[in-house]
Amino acid sequence: GDVDKKLVFTFDDLLEMPLIERDITLTCVSNSPGGPYVGAARWLGVRLTDLLDLAGVGSKADQILSTDFEGMTISTPLELATDGRDAMIAIGMNGEALPREHGFPARMVVPGLYGFISATKWVTRLTLTTYAEKQAYWTDRDWATDAPIKISARIDTPNALDELKAGEVVIGGVAWAQQKGGVEKIEVRIDGGPLQPAELGPDGGNDYWRQWFYKWDAQPGSRTVAARVISGDGEVQSAAMATPFPSGASGIQEFLVSVS
Repeated sequence: GDVDKKLVFTFDDLLEMPLIERDITLTCVSNSPGGPYVGAARWLGVRLTDLLDLAGVGSKADQILSTDFEGMTISTPLELATDGRDAMIAIGMNGEALPREHGFPARMVVPGLYGFISATKWVTRLTLTTYAEKQAYWTDRDWATDAPIKISARIDTPNALDELKAGEVVIGGVAWAQQKGGVEKIEVRIDGGPLQPAELGPDGGNDYWRQWFYKWDAQPGSRTVAARVISGDGEVQSAAMATPFPSGASGIQEFLVSVS
């Protein structure tokens, strides 16, 4: 039928198909501004659209319901998974076989979408269906069905409440703007003052994070440090505070340091 059409594949089938390798940053929807639940890797896998073409998508399905080996389900919007981004069933990571903790033998990787709607580890089954017909674990708990990763900058050095010596201090971190043209600009703000441009590291592309740093002439006292990102398509990181539920946190990371 057109709906609930299942695609069955084996690991050997994947190895015989054309493979792509892409640098992609993944982010958990639970990540707060400045949080640790984000990582980047070079993924090797089969294009998701190649697998879907083998099954035949039909005209009624609007979601891919993916199931892992324990029965956990995740819903991915079909339109976003097939809009040209490098969505894949990954079998390799950073030049090696996919580690068990990252989903061996195969997992989903969809650039630009939070993991709870895209990044099924240990995937065993893909089902083309509709949201009206079936709901995945997080969908059933009222989390968003369409959850693009929000652009964000993270400060990795210094840390909150660090005691620093006056003089030149390097503020640095990473930023991401997946499916938004990548990271175009980072701006740093000290004590709520004017925004200052940071230096950018190499451009890793539309779906990869980018390192940045700013040389600050730190003066004695209690100081606040903040940073934001501007994407390649001109989007400015939002300062509006939002909790992770239902579609990802937002806000600007800002914290206090002491300079003496």
